[in-house]
Amino acid sequence: MNGKILREIRGSGFSLTALTGFCPELNALREVPQNPEYHAEGDVYRHTEMVCEKLTELSEWQELNPDEQELLFLAAAFHDIGKPVCTKLEDGNWISPRHTIVGEKEFRRIVYQDAGRFGLAFSQRETVAKLIRYHGLPIWFWTKKRPERDLMKAAESIPLRLLYLLAKADAKGRLGNPAEEFSEQVELFGDYTKELGIWDCPQLFANPYARFQYFQKEDMWQGADLYDDTEFDVILLSGLPLAGKDSWIEKNGGDTPVISLDDIREELKLSPAKSSDKAVHTALERAKILLRRKEPFIWNATNIIGETRQKLVRLFAGYGARVHILYLEVPYQELLARNRKRARYIPEQVLERMIRKLELPESWEAYEVRYLTAK
Repeated sequence: MNGKILREIRGSGFSLTALTGFCPELNALREVPQNPEYHAEGDVYRHTEMVCEKLTELSEWQELNPDEQELLFLAAAFHDIGKPVCTKLEDGNWISPRHTIVGEKEFRRIVYQDAGRFGLAFSQRETVAKLIRYHGLPIWFWTKKRPERDLMKAAESIPLRLLYLLAKADAKGRLGNPAEEFSEQVELFGDYTKELGIWDCPQLFANPYARFQYFQKEDMWQGADLYDDTEFDVILLSGLPLAGKDSWIEKNGGDTPVISLDDIREELKLSPAKSSDKAVHTALERAKILLRRKEPFIWNATNIIGETRQKLVRLFAGYGARVHILYLEVPYQELLARNRKRARYIPEQVLERMIRKLELPESWEAYEVRYLTAK
């Protein structure tokens, strides 16, 4: 699928100026200051211009297929979209903490809410979002406690050869002393990921159980061949309100018990606007009864925050469950239309906040992660 924005990128000859006309969100990068020690070239927009220029000048650029070129250029254009929100002055220096995490969410939100303008498939959107999320990893991976695991997490989402090119352009697209040092670190990233065998594909684990355990444990070798001693299945649903979780259960749940936070709130006459602690506590107690019996069940809640999902996954897996995460998504306009027809109407500003907070399940979070989306 060649979306509107991708056609715009190629039709303009890979011009950031033209893309900014199509995506005025990029104007937010203008006049956002940066630490001159790392960015003597000036503001974030000037840095982005240089990154886009350097990207298309790389010798490896010509080896990419057209789809890869378009998506990589889009990632380069938006790679610092989190900086306008995150940039602040601290101890006399401009810093942008967590701008890659914020940038991933902001890009996803923009494309999700204006899908008609962008025309990206779900997989295309998420490839760019993850390139934004991980674009600093090739420069800083060596500072991590377990660098190989962080690299393998990234490899689960994107081809690291594309991340290498984005980081290489990011390192070259600046003025000042760090440009050469950063470029050397990016080359080290390339060499190390090739050595690990994840340059162009995820790590091949012995089985799904070994894969899940590797990303859960601190000291496990990725080549371990573990015996899968899981005993039953638990499905953890994830997605914005009105994404179709209840409909999926009705069609696919059969007689499997369902623990639904919405149903519990209604049963206990709890307002959705108030703290959900009592509903969650009740749900967990019911889940533990089923877990002790080794009985399959479906956990039905939004689960849009990664930390929340991981707490549940660890709990369920601790009882011997194979935890499957199913993420559901419908187009933004469909979401709004369903909300208007809903008896329990959700204020649109509440939906907006949830969209901004949304953290898509990563493929390594559970025994299995699936995505049920419109396209």
